[in-house]
Amino acid sequence: MSAPPLSAPVSTPTAEAKLRIGAVEGVAHSLTLAKRNLRYVLRTPTTLIDTVIQPVLFLLVFVFLFGGAISGGWQDYLQTLVPGLMVQITMYASMGTGMALNTDISKGVFDRFRSLPIARAAPLVGAVLGDVIRYVVAVVVLLLLAVALGFRIQTDPLSALLACVLVVVFGLTLCWMSVLVGMLVASPQAVPGLATAIILPLTFGSNIFVAPETMPRWLEVWAAINPVSYFVDTVRGLMIGGPVAEPLAVSAFAVVACHAVLLPLAISAYLRKVR
Repeated sequence: MSAPPLSAPVSTPTAEAKLRIGAVEGVAHSLTLAKRNLRYVLRTPTTLIDTVIQPVLFLLVFVFLFGGAISGGWQDYLQTLVPGLMVQITMYASMGTGMALNTDISKGVFDRFRSLPIARAAPLVGAVLGDVIRYVVAVVVLLLLAVALGFRIQTDPLSALLACVLVVVFGLTLCWMSVLVGMLVASPQAVPGLATAIILPLTFGSNIFVAPETMPRWLEVWAAINPVSYFVDTVRGLMIGGPVAEPLAVSAFAVVACHAVLLPLAISAYLRKVR
């Protein structure tokens, strides 16, 4: 029996396994890597220090420093601020995703993933899903401190739980923006600066801290079309009462639109980065 010609392609088990990976298997691989990221965070809780400190600082600074000037008393301001801060802190927490991915790629971690018989996008999706714990921790810490200061939910527990779920979904949506930024910049240190430049107009140009009616006309117009304002209105309606249906519909549309735009761009940039 003659040997195969030297020009014949040599197949490897890894390459053949990758060719056979379907959508269902890809989802399973992503969930497995998400569990891996969650286990790492649970075993090294120090990685969540920034996630714990940030909501504490935001709440204390804005309530006690600006509450009296904005609402005449920090107790009244606390009620309207907390739902808005729930949205804001998840936006800032999402920045860690892009920075962590850029760091892992720079250190060659994803080169090891690439040698495994898994879907190419699985490490990316797994990293994004694994960051859910960051949003949950940030929201829980914020609510615990707010309740200790006097914040009270004025609707019902189910509505409050739905508000928390919506905030986490919003954070996952912005994760793809963070991923895109992390894949476009050259170093992990550049991620926070560029991401902050995007997040600041979205947070401070919204109704998180003050009523848009008190803003200059041009900023009021921006706050009126800013999707963050609708998310804040939805969370406020679910936690302290108010309209929910209209802002929830706009928020859901914003989530779908952001996924439709950011998800393909982020995955494409990721695949180019790890090629």
